[in-house]
Amino acid sequence: MKTSEIFDALLENLKVGDISATIAARRDEITKALNKNFRDKDGSTEHKLMIGSYGRYTAIRGISDLDMLYVLPASLRATYEGETGPRRALDRVRDILKARYPNTNIRVDQCVVRVQFTNFKFEVQPAFENDDESFDYPDTVAKSWKVTKPRAEISETRTCNQRTSNNMRRLARMARAWKNTNGVSMGGLLIDTLVHRLFANTSDYDTAGTDKYDLMVRDFFEFLADEPDKDYYLALGSNQRVKVKARFQPKAKKAYNRCLEAIALEGKAAANKKWREVFGTSVPLKVTESAFNFKDTEEFIENRYPVEISETVTINCQVTQSGWRPAALRDMLRTKTLLLPNKDLDFTITECSLAASYLVKWKVLNRGEEAERRDEIRGQIVGSNGTNEGRHEKTRFRGDHVVECYIVKHGVVVARDLIEVPISTDGD
Repeated sequence: MKTSEIFDALLENLKVGDISATIAARRDEITKALNKNFRDKDGSTEHKLMIGSYGRYTAIRGISDLDMLYVLPASLRATYEGETGPRRALDRVRDILKARYPNTNIRVDQCVVRVQFTNFKFEVQPAFENDDESFDYPDTVAKSWKVTKPRAEISETRTCNQRTSNNMRRLARMARAWKNTNGVSMGGLLIDTLVHRLFANTSDYDTAGTDKYDLMVRDFFEFLADEPDKDYYLALGSNQRVKVKARFQPKAKKAYNRCLEAIALEGKAAANKKWREVFGTSVPLKVTESAFNFKDTEEFIENRYPVEISETVTINCQVTQSGWRPAALRDMLRTKTLLLPNKDLDFTITECSLAASYLVKWKVLNRGEEAERRDEIRGQIVGSNGTNEGRHEKTRFRGDHVVECYIVKHGVVVARDLIEVPISTDGD
């Protein structure tokens, strides 16, 4: 496939899609309920603002978190002053929405009211609008009202996108696909801010078509990989602080190297597979014929759960065999030591930014000609079969196999990690 065909298909597959109609309907239902209570107005959908990725039009398919701001009547400011004001404002919004959705999980969470629908959740933030178009929003931890400037962020996104022939939003969407595919814990505002910074530093891609997107994403990941460690960035438009949750540079470096490999393979089926390692299943695969008859049994987590990476998880594997000293697989990979057959592999979670109460899923995928010849691709999404939510496996035959771990919270994949399992020769 041509480069333009790959990226045209990728962008089409990343569109939010038909669920946008359901999102709009829920948004309007929430707004009507709030307007009825706060303003005694029936059927009004005014006084709302979609913010976050959805409001900046940089969201992608599978979005599970919708951020919505509801503008409170200015006449109520004095009502919600003092240390208890923020909590009382949020409690009132919660109670209004509980009356509208009595069977839905609705709760206050520091600055927002979370409304958990089946396929996504709304985070509704009541706020007072100021003369400069900023908003004061409630914070129950600080027990005060703080300032946010989403209109400035939306406006700057729009301006940059227009200047770059829609490439700003398109790159931001592809960056989200990368972070969800590769388990990069980055918020949407940080992604949009970094994309904005790239276009502020170069005009090379201001008018680029999709035939040049391979070079654009290559340069973006190189830009990310070269960024110094920071605790925060200043958001596009608003200049408010955006926290850096975890280091993104190592995975950006990997993405950069994969881009180089994909570019070198242009026009070959292997290029599509390499781009898929960067951006996930939204990249189309080129149809190829294998020399062997096998069932493609690989499953994809995106087809089972929404994926919205916001946390981190790290897995490792202890390699053991009778008569041999146990070794950590990541240490072996660093020294380029290949595995031999008939070794026991115990995959475990070594770090996770989430507290307890989450679901763990695994995928063990065999790759290469030998897996196809044996008809043992595997790749199903399965549960744990080892200790402490781990996975026990055994090496059997050669190939560059992979094992991936997924952390699912409230029906959403919030963290993932992958480790390669290179086996050098066949067993008996």
